[in-house]
Amino acid sequence: MRLGNSIRDTQGEILKFPFRLIARLDIKGECLIKAIQLEGLRKVGVPLDFAKKYYEAGIDELLLMDAVASLYRRDHLLDVLRSVSRQVFVPITVGGGVRSIADFEILLLNGADKVAINSAAISNPPLISDCVRRFGSQAVVLSIEAKRRSNGEWEALFNCGRESSGRSVREWVGQAVERGAGEVIVTSVDCEGTGSGFDLELMHMVASEVTVPVIASGGMGSVQHLIDVETYSDVSGVAMADVLHFDRLQLSAIRAGAVLAGINVRNVN
Repeated sequence: MRLGNSIRDTQGEILKFPFRLIARLDIKGECLIKAIQLEGLRKVGVPLDFAKKYYEAGIDELLLMDAVASLYRRDHLLDVLRSVSRQVFVPITVGGGVRSIADFEILLLNGADKVAINSAAISNPPLISDCVRRFGSQAVVLSIEAKRRSNGEWEALFNCGRESSGRSVREWVGQAVERGAGEVIVTSVDCEGTGSGFDLELMHMVASEVTVPVIASGGMGSVQHLIDVETYSDVSGVAMADVLHFDRLQLSAIRAGAVLAGINVRNVN
């Protein structure tokens, strides 16, 4: 079973894994973009340049998300993925516009280690099981865009946060993991791009519902925000965008701050 950033093996020994620092690159066409609460896309630069910068600084993983593929049914960001995977040698998760096993396979063949699915999984949940049977649970990542409603619960959105699914995040994440999803990325639509901190209650709830790694996304603005979400919830890592893209914090400072707080992050020295 999973115990936060650890796994208990069959002999009962606890095996610890480092807390992951992940750079999130949202992409539209050939450009790296950034939004606030998934709205108001702003061009930032060339994805490859930022990916190489983060790799050289010691990032643990990259998350490449096509910000409009599901909405407009555009082609996948294959050119960006190919260029990044040839020069950046950390695990890469890619998402956006994945509608079939064939889409999934194309991404894996072009440099992705894992593929994140959201919109297609909501409209066709058996796609999760189909991809798991074909590629293994370690390659299948559920992406959740969560919006808090007036009743205090969270709803899963899709099409880059533009459409309501009517599904409770609590119920949906459990169903998706039962179908075999091996990891969950949770983006708080309310906190995304604000730099105000992660939605701690949301992350705690999701991580408490499942036994697979959960990555918190949306709201990272300081080292304390990372410490808070690691302390309060059982997440296995954080995905960061704005705070890195605009040099609000250096990755080295984030890692050093985590170490000082006693968080088990990867040693890059």
